[in-house]
Amino acid sequence: MAKLMKRKTKALIAIFIISVILSLKFPSEIEEEERAKRQKLENEEKTFSVFLQRESATSTRGGVVSLSDELHGLEYDFYRQNCPQAESIVRSTMARIYMQQNDISFGLLRLLFHDCFIKGCDASVFLDDSNGNKNRSIERQAAPNKTLRGSNEIDMIKEELDNACPGVVSCADTLALATRDAVVLAGGPFYPVFTGRRDSTQSYFDEAMDEIPKPNDNITRTLFLFSRRGFDERETVNLLGAHNVGKISCDFIRNRLTNFSGTGQPDASVDHDFLNELRLACQDSNRTNHDGTVASMTSRETRNSSSATIFQGLSASITSGARFDNHYYQNLLGGRGLLFADQQLMADENTARFVAVYASDDGTTFRRDFSRSMVKMSNLGVLTGTLGQVRNKCSFPTSQS
Repeated sequence: MAKLMKRKTKALIAIFIISVILSLKFPSEIEEEERAKRQKLENEEKTFSVFLQRESATSTRGGVVSLSDELHGLEYDFYRQNCPQAESIVRSTMARIYMQQNDISFGLLRLLFHDCFIKGCDASVFLDDSNGNKNRSIERQAAPNKTLRGSNEIDMIKEELDNACPGVVSCADTLALATRDAVVLAGGPFYPVFTGRRDSTQSYFDEAMDEIPKPNDNITRTLFLFSRRGFDERETVNLLGAHNVGKISCDFIRNRLTNFSGTGQPDASVDHDFLNELRLACQDSNRTNHDGTVASMTSRETRNSSSATIFQGLSASITSGARFDNHYYQNLLGGRGLLFADQQLMADENTARFVAVYASDDGTTFRRDFSRSMVKMSNLGVLTGTLGQVRNKCSFPTSQS
């Protein structure tokens, strides 16, 4: 009996050892599994990208157009052959920048918006094509562009890209990818960025002066400018939700506080308590520092700061204004929009309805629609193929041989 038990025990041990050996995998098998996993993730991301693109592919007439038409020659992972590490370089460099400047997300969103809104996403907003002619005005000198931030950060990322892949990745793609990554770092939704953009060889001062929406535009003007780029009312309300992060200059709102439209009175659409908060925040903003610059301030530093900027969070009792959520829309419902153009979304029945939709849940609806709107924004009027060029320095055109 004892011998029989010993034999059974040995048999069980042998079976166990064999099963362990069979479960072991050679390094090549592990690598193959890892490759399969990566391929699966890439395929899922690509499927998600195409889904979003189809959802957002809307023509200026409001009809659905084909995916190939909407992409205008852009591709998923365009640099996979000649610079496969491009997107990871942008992502890692953007992460380092964000650790130093966690308010950079709004700056890059605004920079991308101003670039794409004028002749498309072609990096013309960076370009100095004056050739030393002081009588020629360039796009970045236009009044709406003078307060833009993010150019230095894009130059930093472009330098990293060119160190790895000289002359391959365009400034336009660098801006589009960096903005998406900055949105994600700020807690915003991921959205796919198709690549293959090329850079414009000229800038557009006059167009930037006339066609970029202004902080004091009424709802009619705002809707008109967005509709010219193919955005409907819902997409317009959604894109303006990017104002939920970042900070706004007091210069953009001062007339609402004291002399709205030359009346000598504040803007009647501003909530009374909020009006007092804004006045307190901006009361010392006419004074500057000894070096002529204006410092930053948060809503909790208003008494001790001479800054001319305030965070969107000043209008939010829910968040600090640093989160990518829907407090922007909740503020509008309470008459607490910082910019006149923002609060004007409540002056139109249709846009007010969408404000209410975005304010009604935990931000899920806003974030979903924002992903789709940003895909569409990032693809406006792109140059691809042989059009345009790939600049070595984003501020200057590349010499053509």
